[in-house]
Amino acid sequence: MGWGNIFRRRVKVFSLAVLIYLDYKALQKRDKFMKSKEKSEVLWKRAHERNAKRVRNLMIQSEGLWVKLGQYLSTRADVLPSAYISLLKQLQDSLPPRPLQEVCHTIERELRKSMKELFLDFDENSLATASIAQVHRATLIDGRKVVVKVQHEDIKRIILEDLKDAKSIVDWIAWAEPQYNFNPMIDEWCKEAPKELDFNHEAENTRTVSKNLGCANKYDSDKPINQVDVLIPEVIQSTEKVLILEYMDGIRLNDLESLEACGVNKQKVVEEITRAYAHQIYVDGFFNGDPHPGNFLVSKEPPHHPVLLDFGLTKKISSSMKQSLAKMFLASAEGDHVALLSSFAEMGLKLRLDLPEQAMDVTSVFFRASTPANEAAEFVKSLDERRTRNMKVLQEKMNLSQKEVKRFNPIDAFPGDMVIFSRVVNLLRGLSSTLDVRIVYQDIMRPFAESVLQEKIARGPSSSAQWIYDTPVHSDVEAKLRQVLVELGNKDKILGIQVCAYKDGEVIIDTAAGVLGRYDPRPVQPDSLFPVFSVTKGIAAGMLHWLVDNGKLNLDESIANIWPEFGTNGKNLIKVHHVLNHTAGFAKCFGQPQRRTSFAND
Repeated sequence: MGWGNIFRRRVKVFSLAVLIYLDYKALQKRDKFMKSKEKSEVLWKRAHERNAKRVRNLMIQSEGLWVKLGQYLSTRADVLPSAYISLLKQLQDSLPPRPLQEVCHTIERELRKSMKELFLDFDENSLATASIAQVHRATLIDGRKVVVKVQHEDIKRIILEDLKDAKSIVDWIAWAEPQYNFNPMIDEWCKEAPKELDFNHEAENTRTVSKNLGCANKYDSDKPINQVDVLIPEVIQSTEKVLILEYMDGIRLNDLESLEACGVNKQKVVEEITRAYAHQIYVDGFFNGDPHPGNFLVSKEPPHHPVLLDFGLTKKISSSMKQSLAKMFLASAEGDHVALLSSFAEMGLKLRLDLPEQAMDVTSVFFRASTPANEAAEFVKSLDERRTRNMKVLQEKMNLSQKEVKRFNPIDAFPGDMVIFSRVVNLLRGLSSTLDVRIVYQDIMRPFAESVLQEKIARGPSSSAQWIYDTPVHSDVEAKLRQVLVELGNKDKILGIQVCAYKDGEVIIDTAAGVLGRYDPRPVQPDSLFPVFSVTKGIAAGMLHWLVDNGKLNLDESIANIWPEFGTNGKNLIKVHHVLNHTAGFAKCFGQPQRRTSFAND
């Protein structure tokens, strides 16, 4: 492809992006003055149909990266209008095939043999044509039935140019609508997408995932717990642009009529696919990043095993990131705000504000049960309402104007590893919506996430010699208290606790024990802060808020200006904003260990 063609292609992409943006912006403004709800719905429906056709046509013409984007969007029946879903589904595996002559030329050049030397039979009609390659059935000289995946000519150059264009469009969107800053996503995609262009890389990924999921023993019924029941084709041979795989006869996951005719239990199939991805993410730390319907088959014979295909886009995550993702998932399931914010910090996700309730709200939505396609419109409406509610909280806390809040992005740093993970969860959700089944992710993924933290989850005093924090025993009463706490801990009556008591101005009890949360294995220490109910803390916090709101205190002002006894040698490190954001760590500001505020939580 010459530079002239690339330039014309780029102009088409940018022109369409601007056209669609202005189309929806104009309709959005017009919608504010409409009194008829029915008329408004008709206009929005027409706009969706109009723009979906524009997008579909350009993606088919452009191929490359834009087809992959279309494949992703086609699975989001839970959030996108039906017009986009029905039209973009055509991009999953039914693009116009490349000429047979081009395909054969690539095979012979890569494998350094003629077609007759390689195959007894080669089907001239492709099984599927996708963004990067197309697939043909064939029979090897030794009689094995295979599929041959052949990369399109010049696709590498096209993809790399498309990534530049996509980056420019994302930068423009971030400028026009700052709350929609997708730069972390496109940056990660720019890093990972080129790996798909080397089929040797895909071959190795396929072998790795197959081994991790135990697919070598395809029909072994005696599999360990948390093992999954899926099939993956065996790799026969690979080069950079040609991949030969074992042929597996199956039904495309988006062929709903054939699935119905064969009596396939769609619910069970999608659940097993979800389990396979939970295993890849939480157990293996190595997962396929492209679970769109075109990358799955279902075996025709009962019990109808899911067949996983296409491991070009994969992601390897560190052990610490795997634990952080598991902790985030379980914190969301348990409603544990402290563990959730802790998992964010561990994985490098930084928020501009301390908004634990809103963070939990967003995370819970992310791991929510999937929505069947017929409920998508209602769900999107509820998402909009929830977002409006959260933005109102943000506006009040930050004292922002309506214009400012629309341009405010609450995320300060988004880890790259989270991008592909988020993509996978969203694609799985879209997959279940496409097949019109409801998947409860918290039930299916939970055992796998728990297995990651199994060694770190506290088992109580009987299995942890450090269950009670190592501090001196101040009295006989404290020694007896610790014995009681051990007994309660072994009965699973206490998760984490702090006890501090004074008598005649002297400390007689100063004990900390247990962990910070069910899935937050950090030990409770004397200076740990718990999010617990307390009348006195409520009064103190209320006073601070009143003083700040009325301009009598500055957020960076020292607490010692209000309560001098909190100072240490005339110096105090605790500011007002530390107290209001639960990050003060009172114990660290005192010169004497007995002058410490301590909180208890069971």
